[in-house]
Amino acid sequence: MNKEEVTRLIKNVSVDEKIKLKDIPEIDLYMDQVIQLFEANLSPLKRKEEDKILTKTMINNYAKANLLMSIKNKKYSKEHLILMSLIYDLKGSLSINDIKLLLNNIVEKYENKEDYDLRRLYESYLEDSLEDSARFKASVEKKVDTISKGGHEEFEKKFLLISSIISMSNMYRRMGELLIDEFFAKEKE
Repeated sequence: MNKEEVTRLIKNVSVDEKIKLKDIPEIDLYMDQVIQLFEANLSPLKRKEEDKILTKTMINNYAKANLLMSIKNKKYSKEHLILMSLIYDLKGSLSINDIKLLLNNIVEKYENKEDYDLRRLYESYLEDSLEDSARFKASVEKKVDTISKGGHEEFEKKFLLISSIISMSNMYRRMGELLIDEFFAKEKE
C-alpha cells in the first residue's frame, strides 16, 4: 500500500454524490420518475452495478413508517424527494427508528401545514457534506502517512487502514445515536 494507491482511491470514492436542489424538478413526480431521478444522480454510490439506489418498496416503507409527509395523488413533491435523499444518506448508519426521530419534526410541520423551509435546511446539509468530504479525504491521507511509517508488513498496513476507517465510522455512528437519544428521543417521552 502506497500513498499514490490510496490517493487514487480517495479521488474515486463517491462521497460527494448528492442530489442537489437544482436537480429536483419543481413539478410533482410519480414513483417511477422518482426512482429514475435517484438512479441518474446517485448511481456512482452503488458498490455493485446491480444494486438499487431506491425501489418502490423502499418508498412505500418510508411512507408507511411516516418518514415522509402525506403523498397526494400518488405524486411526490420536491420536499418528498429532499426527505428521501436525506433518508438515503442516513440509512447507511442509522436505524429507520432513529431516522424517524430525526425527521419527525419536519414531517409534522408539513402535516400541520406550518411554514417550514426544508429547502434551506437541505442546502445547508449539502454545504456541510462537502466540508465533511474534504475533511474525510485529508484524514484518510494522514492515516496512510502514519501507518506507512509504522514498519508494518504490506497486509498489516492495509488491515490497519481499513480497520481504522471502520472504527472511526463506528465512533461517528455511535455519537450520532447518542445525539438522537439526547435531542430527539427525549422530546417524545
